[in-house]
Amino acid sequence: MAKKVKRKVKFGRIIILLLLLTVVVVGGFFAYQKLNVKETPIKKIKSISTIDNYEYSLKENATSYFKELFKNLEKTLNEKEIDEEEYMTLISKMFVADFFNLDNKVNKNDVGGKQFVYKNYRSDFEKYAMDTMYKTVESNVYGNRNQDLPIVTDVEVQKIKNEPYKYGDSTDNNAYVVNFKITYKEDLGYQDSGSLIIIHNDKKLEVASMSEKSSS
Repeated sequence: MAKKVKRKVKFGRIIILLLLLTVVVVGGFFAYQKLNVKETPIKKIKSISTIDNYEYSLKENATSYFKELFKNLEKTLNEKEIDEEEYMTLISKMFVADFFNLDNKVNKNDVGGKQFVYKNYRSDFEKYAMDTMYKTVESNVYGNRNQDLPIVTDVEVQKIKNEPYKYGDSTDNNAYVVNFKITYKEDLGYQDSGSLIIIHNDKKLEVASMSEKSSS
């Protein structure tokens, strides 16, 4: 009887030791994983330039094409008399170039072009983008993403016409309707044309609508 009790005690101790060993091993694994994460710097994107009084900003990871457009926009908006058609053209190009260029985005929440969208629509625009265009964008917060994503190298904009556009309780009687065509560094099957509606909002021009079809 005593031998059975001793055996039970020894068996119980072995189980406890195995459980402790499992805890140590698992704990060590997660600790190692955390250390590895800490050693990998998180990608932080900074703003390197802004256009005063217009709330436009340029991020350090912007493409060379977008940076060129930003310089042209800054020059246009600093003129004593702003060429509105040139302003509209640049805003259209920059919105399209930033929205459809996914390669430099950190994750699916990093929606491009939103700074050019009509302020009251930005929240809905972001949700729409994350559920569609940006849905499959993998996270790149640690700079180790391995995914083929589109890079926009050029946007062609054609002014179509001015027409009234109603949004909310307001109407812009001279809204711009424009078509655009996109050139990518590599054709990955993404949308390459469409149309925009650009409205006046105080001194700013903003994107109020985007369609996959070109306007006739």
